[in-house]
Amino acid sequence: MTLSRHLIARGRFEAARRLPHLPRQAPEHGLHGHGFDVRLRARQQALHAAPANEVQALREQLEQALRPLQYSDLNQLLDQPDDTRLAAWLHQRLGTAGAGATLCLHSTPTQGVAGDPRAGFASLRRYRFLAAHFLPNVPAGHKCGRMHGHGFEVELRADDVGHAALDARWAALARRLDHTLLNDIEGLANPTSEMLAAWIWNQLHAALPTLREVSVFETGSSGARFDGDSFMIWKEFGLDSAVRVRRAGPGSPQGRLHGQTFRLRLSLSAPLDRVLGWVVDFGDVKTLFRPLFERIDHQPLHEIEGLADSDTCSVATWIFDACRGQLPSLCSVRLLEADGCGAEVGI
Repeated sequence: MTLSRHLIARGRFEAARRLPHLPRQAPEHGLHGHGFDVRLRARQQALHAAPANEVQALREQLEQALRPLQYSDLNQLLDQPDDTRLAAWLHQRLGTAGAGATLCLHSTPTQGVAGDPRAGFASLRRYRFLAAHFLPNVPAGHKCGRMHGHGFEVELRADDVGHAALDARWAALARRLDHTLLNDIEGLANPTSEMLAAWIWNQLHAALPTLREVSVFETGSSGARFDGDSFMIWKEFGLDSAVRVRRAGPGSPQGRLHGQTFRLRLSLSAPLDRVLGWVVDFGDVKTLFRPLFERIDHQPLHEIEGLADSDTCSVATWIFDACRGQLPSLCSVRLLEADGCGAEVGI
């Protein structure tokens, strides 16, 4: 099995813009500003940096590309600096760091684009609704069999469609989903995150044929994604660990004993259980991962036997290899440092 390894860098900038191609009544037509958030995901082998410094090197390249945008008037750079054109401009400016890389740009926490110039950029839009549900097919005593609820969030990704068009398509669904019992909706008798993602896809795809993905965030740490063919779920964990990077260069602070707060995401993909309506129970993921979690949380990672080093990419690779026995449907491990930079390893 060959693993793919990607590095992730995150940066932010503040800028003003006008979008004159939009109707005059649109609020974005006039001068306004955003706090933009950018995440770059690049192949590990595309960088020419020492293994211990790869994440830092990618972060620095992204910061350099963002520098002209900080506190700027974006219309001085682009005639129409909407999210898609801005992301394409930024991707080009990244040069070799952008080769084969994908870029996600959010102009607001609920709006953005993701992709690359070759495959194109998909529009992103995130929505929230409040709903109750219960899972009727779980074993007796399972907590999800009891009536409960969530502040659900849904992210739509679609090609060749603007955010306003996504809003219009979502509005009718929002009226059906918000402040309801999901089990009462036709087609959602067993409203797991996976079944909800597929239901939303089926409601939207005929009128929105360029829809790429529907992601349902059941909680802040778990959710499911459906792309029309396959399902993927994720479960996230917070880690606080001690690290010392043995391969850090002379004088590098990474070579000294220090601490790191990580955000770990385990993603799993498998055929849907047609009775239970899920890929894997989120609770089972947490239970099966607990022995490994206890080995790495509030522990010195550089003392773990078999771990090549405690740089973020090495730790993510070690976690992936260590998890596969207990979680055979695991498809990727994403490990982010406190600033949102890190590494993703998967198949």
